[in-house]
Amino acid sequence: MENNPQISVVVPLLDEAESLPELHAWIKRVMNENNFSYEVVFIDDGSKDDSWKIIESFQQNDPHIRGIKFQRNYGKSAALHVGFAATKGQVVITMDADLQDSPDEIPELYRMIMEDQFDLVSGWKKKRYDPLSKTIPTKLYNGVNRMMSGIKLHDMNCGLKAYRSDVVKSIEIFGEMHRYIPVIAKASGFGKIGEKVVQHQERKYGKTKFGLDRFVNGFLDLFTITFITRFGKKPMHFFGLFGSLFFFIGFCFALWLGIDKLFIDTSGRLIADRPEFFLSLVAMIIGVQLFLAGFIGELISRNSSIRNNYLIEKEI
Repeated sequence: MENNPQISVVVPLLDEAESLPELHAWIKRVMNENNFSYEVVFIDDGSKDDSWKIIESFQQNDPHIRGIKFQRNYGKSAALHVGFAATKGQVVITMDADLQDSPDEIPELYRMIMEDQFDLVSGWKKKRYDPLSKTIPTKLYNGVNRMMSGIKLHDMNCGLKAYRSDVVKSIEIFGEMHRYIPVIAKASGFGKIGEKVVQHQERKYGKTKFGLDRFVNGFLDLFTITFITRFGKKPMHFFGLFGSLFFFIGFCFALWLGIDKLFIDTSGRLIADRPEFFLSLVAMIIGVQLFLAGFIGELISRNSSIRNNYLIEKEI
């Protein structure tokens, strides 16, 4: 195998022993038919079945195969992060191990990266073989994602994606942020993001490893990644703005109550007996707390080891 192959295929997996032989043969056939130099990096995310034994058997007979096994299950984001770090190819392609992603899409994905000069190409499973309990929340999730991120992808979380090598070496995937790799890539300066309609296969073996809780977690992670990408290095711009706004509203209420008490209201009622007093007090307290949160965030950001971690594209 060449030191720097054309394509690196990263396959995160968990308990997919039944599908691995067929997937390996499928990838190998596509690569040989197109005369690609390649490597396949299998990331075993703590499988309890025979997945790792099968990967070891591949490696004994196929020099294109590489494998990494986790001690326990860490999640798809961790698997992709480690897999990205291990790749050597000019183009990196990710796909799931359950045979629902088709390796036949690889040649066109590779062409879109190399010839059309995309930084990232995301698959779009336009026709899905999933139950309504999965497809309807997915459409809602993708709609909200497009609105908040500004990235016009129909299927943000599709496992079948292609990247320039520079992209995967420059971004960091953590937590469950694998759903938002296009958002992270865009925030890192890789803005040429494309989309390709890909074939979606019915699941042949086993069952999905993701439950309905991923949709709740997905929306929470969306707010997290939106905040981090926009205000991660300038938290005062967010907290300071809303803190000042709340404090100003509360101060205006308090000022109006004082003027009303001194010059307008002659009934002798105490300011503390009026609900507006407590609204103004709460607003000013919230404003001060938000402002302090922004100030503390700025101190943390200032002392962060990555505060000046900028990506340099070229240097002469």
